[in-house]
Amino acid sequence: MDPDRAYERAELIKAFAHPTRLQILDELGKGTRCVTEMEDILPVTQVNISQHLTVLRNARLVDFAQDGALRCYYLSRPKLVEGVLALLLADHPVIRKTREQIDREKAGGGKEKVPVRG
Repeated sequence: MDPDRAYERAELIKAFAHPTRLQILDELGKGTRCVTEMEDILPVTQVNISQHLTVLRNARLVDFAQDGALRCYYLSRPKLVEGVLALLLADHPVIRKTREQIDREKAGGGKEKVPVRG
């Protein structure tokens, strides 16, 4: 991966990496929400919601439309957000490899299918 693209992607992942921001993104996945609505839904203050929305906006994950003092936010990259949230909510099994499996994988020049253990 190109180092500049890796940096950009790491910054994007950082924008997802907070419980309140995940909740905000999940709510916005249901539809456009104004800050006052989110204040009723989330257990944080309006100031805190606004700070998190700024992070998400800087990452270009959300944007807003303004009507006077009212700001209503929406997902600006809905497929990306929905895809990441779906991956996070899925129950992906943890795999473990033995030394022998790693050696066979290296000798074979690629990935070896590893059985999933509970």
